[in-house]
Amino acid sequence: MKAVLIAAVVSLVLSLFGTPAFIRLLVKRGYGQFIRDDGPTSHHTKRGTPTMGGAVIVLASLVAYALAHVFTGQLPSVSGMLVLFLMTGMGLVGFLDDYIKISKQRSLGLRSREKLAGQTLVAVLFAILALQFPNSSFRTPASTAVSFVRDTPIDFAFAGTVLGVVLFVLWANIIVAGTSNGVNLTDGLDGLATGTSAMVFAAYVLIGIWQFNQNCQWNPGTKCYEVRDPHDLAIVAAAGMGACFGFLWWNASPAKIFMGDTGSLALGGALAGLAVLTRTELLVVILGGLFVTITLSVIIQVASFKTTGKRVFRMAPLQHHFELIGWQEVTIVIRFWIISGLFVALGLGLFYAEWVVSAG
Repeated sequence: MKAVLIAAVVSLVLSLFGTPAFIRLLVKRGYGQFIRDDGPTSHHTKRGTPTMGGAVIVLASLVAYALAHVFTGQLPSVSGMLVLFLMTGMGLVGFLDDYIKISKQRSLGLRSREKLAGQTLVAVLFAILALQFPNSSFRTPASTAVSFVRDTPIDFAFAGTVLGVVLFVLWANIIVAGTSNGVNLTDGLDGLATGTSAMVFAAYVLIGIWQFNQNCQWNPGTKCYEVRDPHDLAIVAAAGMGACFGFLWWNASPAKIFMGDTGSLALGGALAGLAVLTRTELLVVILGGLFVTITLSVIIQVASFKTTGKRVFRMAPLQHHFELIGWQEVTIVIRFWIISGLFVALGLGLFYAEWVVSAG
């Protein structure tokens, strides 16, 4: 528990005080946000605001994780390192995308195929490595079984190990792509994606601690959790949570800096990694319900326009629809935060309810 608190506090402090220094660096180099002309007109005033702030979140999380282990004398776990690898790798893909946009002053960064290739490479490496490194209890960071609040009877290895690995890699790619793109689509208003991500990270802090206290490796029973390194995953989640809260101080409306794709892809990757390694792959759909809702709004809009020629929303993603019908940006963000909080509460409620029922 001490390491969890250290990670949260250190990442909060680093992000809170490191962000303004990063803002000054970006302003000096002229790295400002490019605003699309087809977006809401109210966003044109944001042109030139420093972006790529997600780099601060990633660095603060990495340093906080490392210092938490130094201060407590604990060794880093494979699970924790894998989530941070996924977070950093996705962040690098986003950084390249942001840098091209800024340097060439255009809305298009990496081409779609290039961006997808980068995301896929990182996700495939993560998925393959997650099935390696069994510990003394023969537990690997991930399993080939589909999970909700724990592994279900649905196992991709139903026809052998090789097919199981292949199907798991594809499944992990779907989770990573869905989560990272969900955060990316949500990152359209000041503080919206940052605050929402902080809430989901907080949920994973609680899940990791609970799984640690009820773990099959040292507390066997019918309701224990088969998670390899739950305590270290809670440390990673705490580092991400603290970094998001520190960054939010500067990212809240009116934002002094944007996280860019550097941040949104990194945060989505970290949440996907936590979902896979805590064996809560389907539960993340509920915990990150706001991300899912906003992603669905884009899918519905595109499908409707292609099939009928009509738009369901004035603009997608969903937050821009409410902007165009007259809601103030701060109002949208706060109300969406409330919705996100309700999704997180529902997800945690289901997580705990499953344990209560299984104990009966």
